[in-house]
Amino acid sequence: MIDILRREAVYLWYYFSVQLEQIFQYWVLGMVLGSLVSVFLKEPIHRAFRSMGEKRLGTMGIVVASALGIASPLCMYGTIPIAASFSKSGMRDDWLAAFMMSSILLNPQLIIYSAALGVPALTVRMLSCFLCGIFAGGLLRIFYRNQPFFKFHGFEEPVSRDTDSNLLLRFLKNLGRNVKATGWYFLAGIALSALFQRYVPADVMAGLFGGNEAFGVLMAATIGVPLYACGGGTIPLLQAWLTDGMSLGSAAAFMITGPATKITNLGAVKIVLGMKRFALYLAYVMLFSFLSGLVVNIICF
Repeated sequence: MIDILRREAVYLWYYFSVQLEQIFQYWVLGMVLGSLVSVFLKEPIHRAFRSMGEKRLGTMGIVVASALGIASPLCMYGTIPIAASFSKSGMRDDWLAAFMMSSILLNPQLIIYSAALGVPALTVRMLSCFLCGIFAGGLLRIFYRNQPFFKFHGFEEPVSRDTDSNLLLRFLKNLGRNVKATGWYFLAGIALSALFQRYVPADVMAGLFGGNEAFGVLMAATIGVPLYACGGGTIPLLQAWLTDGMSLGSAAAFMITGPATKITNLGAVKIVLGMKRFALYLAYVMLFSFLSGLVVNIICF
């Protein structure tokens, strides 16, 4: 019995160490870039978005807002309070929706993490998140043009923690918080990936999420809801699943529903939207992720 346990531990350590070696550099680069953007570029990005309210961009403003949302270093938890401040300054709801949707789905740090999945997966993630923001803003422009969509009462813009007068110390403190916030999730993701690689046959993963079947895309979109905890923590799982036969469309669906329905933050989204519009939000996320996965599979196959 002891020999069996020792052998299994060796196998698990092998899978763990191999994947750690493959993606550790992306995690480090992602944290460094994320902290650089957060410390030095977050305010300029948000000022650029706020200044859009003074311009007559029309529908093009939705496209710009979605792009700025991806450039913003904030996740869902930080996006909602800053969006509340944008709303108070008179920002249009359709532009806000595009900014919030793409910001929730993607940020510069997660882009670097996702590079570990390869160029095709990274391209699909960036394009699908960008379009998800654009379509969200477009739908609000069509169906809620003359009525408010968000309820930001009670949300205030968060006080910045990056206030040290020494720029280097400001960056290092932010980086330290970044490591603390994502490190355990990153290691847990690699550990789960090692367990999957050791005990779940590749043909099972290929059968569930492979090919260009709609069922696989729907399954991936569905498991993204309970399984997603941190962007960096899911990259090892996705890398292992793609290696085992997961289709790119299924991965795309997972990468949309995961961050958009992160359990720990859905309560704040419900408060901002109200029950009826919260249901519309969930339906939109699931439908967009499903259709995106199908389109990606059609293109890739």
